[in-house]
Amino acid sequence: MEQNQNQSTRKKFVVWGLTILASATALKFIIHGKKKKGTVKMLTQDGKLVEVDENLLRGSKRKITDQELKSFVKK
Repeated sequence: MEQNQNQSTRKKFVVWGLTILASATALKFIIHGKKKKGTVKMLTQDGKLVEVDENLLRGSKRKITDQELKSFVKK
């Protein structure tokens, strides 16, 4: 009888542990999804890092080439 009760306690412990772990994981994704600001970090021509609202950006959204990057920053 004692062994049967011990197994039941272990099962409850494992189930509760998995439930808490799953809840914490789900809560992490829910909270992380709400933090989206809508800003993008960009580098200015003089080398300063600024944040710009996504609403103000327009363009082709393509990656620039290495040559374009080297000629972008003015010294």
